[in-house]
Amino acid sequence: MDVWSWICELPNSDEWNQSDSQLTFTLASSAPSSTYSTQSIQLLADRSFNSESEASIRLSVRLVGFSHGEKAIWASDACPLSSEKPFLPLVLQLLQEIVSRSPTAQDSTCPRSQLQRLKPEPVSWILDSHAPESFSSFFNLVLLTRLFWVCACDAPSDVGSFYFHSLLAPNIETFACGHAPVLRNFFIAVGADVELCFMRTSGYMLAKWLILRDVEVGLKSLAPPSPSSKNLGFSYAVESHGLWILKGYAPVKSMQCMQSYGQNGLFPAVIEAKESLLKYALAHQQLEAVIQLEYKVQFHENYIQVNARVDNLRIHVAKLGFKKNEESLLNEKHFPSRVRVWVGPEVGASYVGGLSLGRSTENVEMEMEMQKTFKGSSGKLKVPKVKAMARTATRSKIKNWRWDQDVDGNAAVFDATLCDNTTGVEIATWKPPAGGDGVGGEIGINFRRRYSGNGRAFTKSGGMVFAGEECGEGVGWRVSKEMEGSVLKWRIGGQVWLSYWPNQVTTSYYETRCIDWCDEVDLPLIPTANLI
Repeated sequence: MDVWSWICELPNSDEWNQSDSQLTFTLASSAPSSTYSTQSIQLLADRSFNSESEASIRLSVRLVGFSHGEKAIWASDACPLSSEKPFLPLVLQLLQEIVSRSPTAQDSTCPRSQLQRLKPEPVSWILDSHAPESFSSFFNLVLLTRLFWVCACDAPSDVGSFYFHSLLAPNIETFACGHAPVLRNFFIAVGADVELCFMRTSGYMLAKWLILRDVEVGLKSLAPPSPSSKNLGFSYAVESHGLWILKGYAPVKSMQCMQSYGQNGLFPAVIEAKESLLKYALAHQQLEAVIQLEYKVQFHENYIQVNARVDNLRIHVAKLGFKKNEESLLNEKHFPSRVRVWVGPEVGASYVGGLSLGRSTENVEMEMEMQKTFKGSSGKLKVPKVKAMARTATRSKIKNWRWDQDVDGNAAVFDATLCDNTTGVEIATWKPPAGGDGVGGEIGINFRRRYSGNGRAFTKSGGMVFAGEECGEGVGWRVSKEMEGSVLKWRIGGQVWLSYWPNQVTTSYYETRCIDWCDEVDLPLIPTANLI
């Protein structure tokens, strides 16, 4: 689906030189059946002239062959052909309409009114800095996301079913591209607020598609996703002001299911209404992760020292919804149970001479307690009796999060594991024993009401934030002096496990899911550029 190339060719189209008729691009169509004629979603282009003979183009989306007949469901503003970038208003309009309808968090600090005033300069820069061929996949993603609101939310149900089956499903790999450079550059240009709204919109759409794929409501012929579309979402890495930053987004239901109660996390054919509502709520959630590592370069006589440490880890699970519902089932959430971060030179790098790790943090605190009791008797007894008893008690305190450091080749690994602070059991790998009474049963693990109290392991919103001093010591590499003056590629990656255990409801359902990301960042070894 190369819509952008078709749009760019509109001003010089030979078809328009022959007539003033509308030009049509078919986005999706179905074969005719005994019940329905051919159904299609079409993109139409109309050319018009004003009083000064200046031409402009308006685009619209039309439904053909549905029960309500032909109908236009969306129209763009005028795109003046005399402009240097005639279709900049089109791209800007699509993006503004996407972010303004985003299912932002209930307590978001970003007013919706500000999202409706997206600045044109970053979007214009994206158009200038990318060739039409590379911009095409980004435009497809934007158009598919905008049409979701039109077809699945504002149109009759048969249109929504057709959209998921015939338009989104064949192009679902557009949302599985982990390192699309245009989307990455777009997020860097527009800032974190617009980035978050855009990804929550696409996450909400993908959550709906994943649910429908499982239950096959109206989508019985929908094929399973290809291996490249299992981990839907987006991640990218960037170097900025002495920090390596990796950001990742993933609808929870698209993450790999490591263990669960029931049918591998899928919706079974027969399910109780209460459990169905719970799984529906859990499917409308998105993992949002930010991994920040601080690096420092030091130049010595015979080598270059590169040091890195964890600066900040932020793991958030967003509820993809529009209303704050007090129903306890809808307020159940996944929580982070393990985070693994690695950083190091590119694979096969021969310029690294050594890697030094800091020690793993010591999380266990031991307390020794001894108690002595003496008992005796005196009086008229011929043989006095004295009894002595000594008691020793040992108590251990285990923090919720256990931090370790490890090595994988020349990459340093930071590993944080959530543990039950009474038993020490690792949450991400534990499962209720067979025949037990569900989560929190036989071995004393109880993670209910985990978002309240002064000993909680998460923020009130259910996420997790780690600062550098909590993550152990830094790591370092010695790099050959010959690399001075160059910009190296350093790899950074992360794995995040999310678990669900009952919080405020009674259910035996549990699951743990995992996703991993990996990307490259720059490491400048230029003395004049080293400002740290």
